Amino acid sequence: MTIREFTVAGFKYENLFAHRWYIGCDDCNVGAEAVQQILDETLCKINDDYAVERTSALKKVFVEIIPNSIFYDYLRSKGKEGAMNKFPRVLKGPQLTEWESFLKKNYLQKTVS
Repeated sequence: MTIREFTVAGFKYENLFAHRWYIGCDDCNVGAEAVQQILDETLCKINDDYAVERTSALKKVFVEIIPNSIFYDYLRSKGKEGAMNKFPRVLKGPQLTEWESFLKKNYLQKTVS
């Protein structure tokens, strides 16, 4: 599987916190649960701070696998198309709200149809 784009957002979850990873993958042949497990285990191994947070404040990790084109469509909608524009790796505040709204409006409608 090839991951070209990704971003992560932290949010309050059951009196603690969670991360939601949006992973861009066009050739994904494994499910989101498998990716979540590999991602979580790998981050715990390579990042001591992350491992500590997973045992205390970071209760859950969610993964959504979406086509890479969704990331590029979002950037285009913001007038940031082209090689010099990179998708933010961490989203929060108004930027996260805009991203989630864009997904609901554009991506979720396409998958339901």
